[in-house]
Amino acid sequence: MTDPSIPRRNVTETSRILIVDDEPQIVRVLSMACTAQGYRVKSAPDGESALNVLKSWPADLVITDLSMPNMDGVELCREIRKQPCNVPILVLSVRNQEKVKVEALDAGADDYVTKPFQIDELLARVRAALRRFKNSTTSDKTGEIVVGDFRIDPASRQVFVQSREVHLTPKEFDLLHAMSLSPDRVITRRSLMIAVWGGYNVDQPESLRVLIGQLRRKIEPADEPKYILTEPWVGYRFVPEGFHPQPSL
Repeated sequence: MTDPSIPRRNVTETSRILIVDDEPQIVRVLSMACTAQGYRVKSAPDGESALNVLKSWPADLVITDLSMPNMDGVELCREIRKQPCNVPILVLSVRNQEKVKVEALDAGADDYVTKPFQIDELLARVRAALRRFKNSTTSDKTGEIVVGDFRIDPASRQVFVQSREVHLTPKEFDLLHAMSLSPDRVITRRSLMIAVWGGYNVDQPESLRVLIGQLRRKIEPADEPKYILTEPWVGYRFVPEGFHPQPSL
């Protein structure tokens, strides 16, 4: 008899957050911050323990460290993605850990926060992940996509930005469509190249950089990107509402 799978959960009550980390101080700080926002919180010291918790306590978000004993964060991402649940995963990484960060994103993580981080930044990532989770359950990925400033019609391959039609080449459309399916989420270069070229050219990242540049010139209102943001050493993030940095004090 196999172990029961992680159950799905309809978000109709206070969101549940599972924190997975073997550092008690980190767990304590994150638990206090999330609880103060009204979330229900549980914790686990490693990936194996986290999977056991999820079987009886389906979470709406998993926040996990990458470096842990028994089962690390990357393997935890893989195991969660084997299950029918679509719970978002936010990983905590340290600086200069880009290779592991990319591995985690390719394994199914939705986003990451780099240590040391500001609590406000982490809570903003939490809110964005929960918002995507709540809005994803009825999404029809074969139909028209209306998100932020964009309306994307896969059937006619038309794109409208703030109600203005933008004419894209086939590859530019494939790239934008792939990114629009995961708004506000970090997408690795490899994942985008597979989505656009079907596995070809994955070892030639310059092809993606050129295509990103072409797409930006058509959809961005100015030289400073606000819709397609670069995540250094990792990939890109599509922000359909437009990124508006806060002015410096």
